[in-house]
Amino acid sequence: MPFLHILAAVAAVLLIAGALWDVFETVVLPRRIPRRFRLTRIYFRSTWMAWSSLATRIRLSARRENVLAMYGPLALLLLLVMWAALLIVGFGLLEWGLGSPLAADGRPVTFGTDLYFSGTTLLTLGLGDVVPMTGAAEVLAVVEVGTGFMLLALVIGYVPVLYQAFSRREVRISLLDAHAGSPPTAGALLLRHPPNLRSRRLTVILTEWERWSAELLESHLSYPVLAYYRSQHEEQSWVAALTMIMDACALVLACENLSAVDEDLTEQAAYTFAIARHAAADLAQVFFVAPAKLDLAERLPPADRRRLHDALVQMGLTGDVSNVQVELDALRRLYESHVAGLAHYLLLELPPWMPQQDALDDWQTSADGLTAPPIKTLSSRNA
Repeated sequence: MPFLHILAAVAAVLLIAGALWDVFETVVLPRRIPRRFRLTRIYFRSTWMAWSSLATRIRLSARRENVLAMYGPLALLLLLVMWAALLIVGFGLLEWGLGSPLAADGRPVTFGTDLYFSGTTLLTLGLGDVVPMTGAAEVLAVVEVGTGFMLLALVIGYVPVLYQAFSRREVRISLLDAHAGSPPTAGALLLRHPPNLRSRRLTVILTEWERWSAELLESHLSYPVLAYYRSQHEEQSWVAALTMIMDACALVLACENLSAVDEDLTEQAAYTFAIARHAAADLAQVFFVAPAKLDLAERLPPADRRRLHDALVQMGLTGDVSNVQVELDALRRLYESHVAGLAHYLLLELPPWMPQQDALDDWQTSADGLTAPPIKTLSSRNA
């Protein structure tokens, strides 16, 4: 066997092994792979950079968001196509390395014939116009058919798992509309669920978001492609939801020393803050996103600081309210740089701290122009 054929056979084995190992790490192995050089990681980073660069040139925000929303599902489909193409090329190259032992109805057998036979075998078409002529070629064809069935089975099981995880993530995010406004803000959440009036309800909400943050961390570490799937509703995203819940927890913890703040509430806020920050830091590391340069006044300018101070007073929280800002800034430094880096990488917006005055929630508006009245909360009834 000529040296070139031997070299091609070795390269083909390495290509097939590399593609199958990448499929295993991406689909089967449920854990984060810290190695920087991974085929799937390179694929997503390079295609996302190109796609997002093109999307940023679109001036209309709605159209730009629609283009960005297409990336996740489209990239997933093209990833499956890439795996199949690599395996077809690998098995075709291996056939050529074995000397192309094929019969093609009297036609000359070329490398193109090897690729054609590899494609019809992997995709289990079984056309029969090209057949193996040696024992080694027959064994290779059986192995390739088995590989094709395995890839098909993994795809059938992989896609539903992704969409189930996406659905669970989005259901919780959709609930934020009525509880925390559009976009969701920590100020709106606490105004609608004042810590001194609805501490039990707010504790339940933070408990539910503790579980959501843990599921987000687990699912997005195992399947990073989910991070590119954007929410279906305007002014919502998983980064914004994660940021808002950490804002709310940080605000509750900063108010710990004020009167009328329940101890169970602050304890639950600490637990939720811990897992949410863990998710933000780990996911930023998964995408190799460096922490953004932190400017505390950018998200919470002086005007919103005054509004936040007035809101705490309106809730009836008494004590050294001015000290809350100091405690709050210390907690914000623990997570805002991570979520800002993720938002910049994924072209998402971080939520403000305080809702816009007289702003309507998404659920209150509809295409027919009718506007629903806001939900009457304890804070609004007592105002």
